[in-house]
Amino acid sequence: MSVLAYLIPIALGMGALGLALFFWAMRDGQFEDLDGAANRILIDEDEGENVGEEETS
Repeated sequence: MSVLAYLIPIALGMGALGLALFFWAMRDGQFEDLDGAANRILIDEDEGENVGEEETS
């Protein structure tokens, strides 16, 4: 039973820490652009590498 006296405050502290980190991420703008990462994965990065280079045949 005495173990619960340690585990309950630790669990409450970890929950409060997680909630504080969530609110910090919300304030910092972490969740502002949810579609940007999904669209960036579809963009082909090879398009910009050959800019200014002429093809030789």
